[in-house]
Amino acid sequence: MTAVTARTRRLVIFAMCAVFVAAAPIAYAQRIWVGGGRFGGFNRMPPKWASESDFDGSFIYCRGFYTSRYREQGGQGWSTDYPGADNNFSVRLAELTTVRVKLDEQRQPNHVVVALTDPLLFRCPILFMEDVGTIELSEAEVQNLRDFFLKGGFLWVDDFWGSFAWDNWSLQIGRVLAPGEYPTFDIPRDHPIMHTLYDVEEVPQVCSIQFWNPRYPHETSERGPDSAQVHFRGIQDSHGRLMVLMSHNTDIAYTWEREGENQQYFDLFSPRGYAVGVNVLLYALTH
Repeated sequence: MTAVTARTRRLVIFAMCAVFVAAAPIAYAQRIWVGGGRFGGFNRMPPKWASESDFDGSFIYCRGFYTSRYREQGGQGWSTDYPGADNNFSVRLAELTTVRVKLDEQRQPNHVVVALTDPLLFRCPILFMEDVGTIELSEAEVQNLRDFFLKGGFLWVDDFWGSFAWDNWSLQIGRVLAPGEYPTFDIPRDHPIMHTLYDVEEVPQVCSIQFWNPRYPHETSERGPDSAQVHFRGIQDSHGRLMVLMSHNTDIAYTWEREGENQQYFDLFSPRGYAVGVNVLLYALTH
């Protein structure tokens, strides 16, 4: 399965390698997290809640906080892939584009967790959420999310697998955006989001590194036949602007979180995952 053209993939890898060389002498260069821990290890962090001072017009990775109604195999609710994906995507975004990324006092990319009822949600350039097949929204969250979308907000949900997870997510997002008025559709290859910067021909199926077997690199469906097909779907407003992007039966954010752990895994997944991520972010910022 090829997510980007061969030329695009080479350009992504070249750009990332060129930045490594250029950044090497810089003492405060941003660093990649490995294994979900701070530059190594597997420790999990409590949410870094958003505050007013976090928003100054720069890009900041906003992760939505939610309550899970059940536990999904391989998932961790709102904190799935946190905070490695948040940090690493921000590092690569700054390297691969001219987007100005918010840095903290250690010169690392800032990233925040935002409750779905928090007014600061409306300051987020894009909202990221994972493992949303387990989500259960309160009435207050439903109302605030609806306002967020109708005022120009953009949500990308990722890393939820199988028909049960899809059905639960569809039910919950349907409370926010009534499907009769805002139907879900499959995003075609000629949609602008597929070509914002990189030419993405199809979205790769990415499994967890624990599931992945390098001897069978294309066996990536974590739920067997029930998650064999990747779905890249959207919900748009009456003007055709995407409000919700859904990457189902794949884990794009994992290509960011785990990029530093295994060279084969990186080569197979990370350039393609970053191509998708950069396209989505640039689309969200310009629409």
